[in-house]
Amino acid sequence: MFPKNAWYVACTPDEIDEKPLGRTVCNERICFYRGDDGKVAAVEDFCPHRGAKLSLGSVCEGKLVCGYHGLVMGCDGKTVAMPGQRVQGFPKIRAYPVVERYGFIWVWPGDAALADEGKIHHLEWADSPDWAYGGGLYRIACDYRLMVDNLMDLTHETYVHAGSIGQKEIDETPVSTKAEGDRVVTSRFMDNVMAPPFWRANLRGNHLPDDQPVDRWQVCHFTPPSHIMIEVGVALAGRGGYNAGAKDKVYSIVVDFLTPETETSMWYFWGMARNFNVKDKGLTAQIRDGQARVFAEDTAVLEAQQANLLKYPDRRLLMLNIDAGGVQSRRIIDRLVAQERPQVLAA
Repeated sequence: MFPKNAWYVACTPDEIDEKPLGRTVCNERICFYRGDDGKVAAVEDFCPHRGAKLSLGSVCEGKLVCGYHGLVMGCDGKTVAMPGQRVQGFPKIRAYPVVERYGFIWVWPGDAALADEGKIHHLEWADSPDWAYGGGLYRIACDYRLMVDNLMDLTHETYVHAGSIGQKEIDETPVSTKAEGDRVVTSRFMDNVMAPPFWRANLRGNHLPDDQPVDRWQVCHFTPPSHIMIEVGVALAGRGGYNAGAKDKVYSIVVDFLTPETETSMWYFWGMARNFNVKDKGLTAQIRDGQARVFAEDTAVLEAQQANLLKYPDRRLLMLNIDAGGVQSRRIIDRLVAQERPQVLAA
């Protein structure tokens, strides 16, 4: 269902600043917290004494303290102390590779021996003062692969997001799909169209007119296990479109980290990075609020879709040309999952 030998976004730093956080990632129940020197740590959310959730405890001087009987847990999964008890023989619980980078906490839920920090998805915009970012988190009751399908085929915008980013030209413009190793790219370019409401607001945010025709683009990049970055924007028509100069366009990257919780639920870390008018915090908040409403519309559709698929598990779904991006992405996911399965030796 999902590869485990991969880096997933588990939470944001502010979620663990004051107390431990319990979160399920790829069916692994994990407790995240800040240990010694404020460094992020992640251990199994299970106290070896009586099975209580460690995430319901507290952090004292960099040590995780169980809220049931005061057991003190180390970042490596070994019990450090417990009032009135000798702890040398306590069983070790699992510790997970975890890294804080780019404003996110990343966890590796699979084989710790295979974890390589160099494989964390590079975010060129995250450490640059030339970019601004705002985002949020939704828990969605659906298979994360349904969201992969959703984001790699933006045709649905015409219907699901008619009042914000949708327009009829999306339907009328063909989409191209190409696979590049473990990556999939879908792209759609719409020339000489009127910008929908969300993009008119962005044009105004960059001090550009919002009542003139524009050239619009959508370039979706899938990277396993389930990260999708979407280059989006509009430029005043006839100024070069995607390649227009900064003074004639608004360009952004829609950030989508899809982290499986279970087979039928996911954590959706969403946001938008932009390289125009980056110091305007009010604009950042405005874009974030607009995105929140858009993605709430997706949430309603996907949760209803998941419920329908569970009700009719044997129904065959159609695959059309617009589904190519999702189909190619799922093939990569399936291959990675298959690679993790134990090989059955022939008799």
